[in-house]
Amino acid sequence: MSIDSMYVHKMWDDHELSKMVDGGIPFAMLSDAGGRVGKVFGIFNEDAGVENRGRFIIDPDGMIQAFEVLSPPVGRNINEAIRQVQAFQVIRETQGAEATPAGWRPGKKTLKPGPELVGNVWKEWKTKMAFD
Repeated sequence: MSIDSMYVHKMWDDHELSKMVDGGIPFAMLSDAGGRVGKVFGIFNEDAGVENRGRFIIDPDGMIQAFEVLSPPVGRNINEAIRQVQAFQVIRETQGAEATPAGWRPGKKTLKPGPELVGNVWKEWKTKMAFD
């Protein structure tokens, strides 16, 4: 979603995104003309008339689980956004019985939250969770 019109989104998809992603992006781009949604999330810059780049992960209950706001010249990391969504899905599926440590990826070991883990995450990390 951006303050750009649907026509600008179409041009961007046709002339840029489709060259980076086969077939273009697999979801609709939304227009926030006037920045109404951006104002709600606190990312609309009224003076400049633009929105900062914001990513909000909202769970099925409508609760914001994570967000990242970047100034326009800084690019985003879609792989990290996907990793975080996958991590939140694990947490939701296990109803909080598992936790995903920093850098966790699907198929990697999760942690079991509890008093015995406090002060001992490093042991799990050092022996079983090193980054690939």
